[in-house]
Amino acid sequence: MTEGPTPRSLSDEALSDLLARQQFGTLATLKQSGHPHLTTMLYSWDPTARIVRLSTTADRVKVKHLQRDPRAALHVRGDDVWSFAVAEGAAEASDVTTAPGDAVGRELLEMVPAAAKPEDEDAFFDQQVAERRIVIRLRVERLYGTALDISG
Repeated sequence: MTEGPTPRSLSDEALSDLLARQQFGTLATLKQSGHPHLTTMLYSWDPTARIVRLSTTADRVKVKHLQRDPRAALHVRGDDVWSFAVAEGAAEASDVTTAPGDAVGRELLEMVPAAAKPEDEDAFFDQQVAERRIVIRLRVERLYGTALDISG
């Protein structure tokens, strides 16, 4: 029996860099049954505060899950199928943005990547209010992941 390469753990810095490079991840919340609810989401990573921010609407089931049980995890794929990062922690849902340019609206705007910043911020804020947008803030308590070095 031949042994292949074994996964290597990634350092906290490498995991943080992976989170910063990617924009999409799979958010896991807990259903009332205890089973995971998974959804692919756009996110932003604040490595200094160790917070993952995700934009969603107030009526989504994941928000209800987090209000009942704040435990959540975000799985992010690395540059290949052999690497990944997982950010685990307690998540909170912000208030709904109700007035164009309020604090939640400004936080939502800050989450938009620089290359995609809206030309008309007022229109952006109006849209966020109309959609009843909120911010999910996942405060990362544990960060882990691996890579598998395969050549050829």
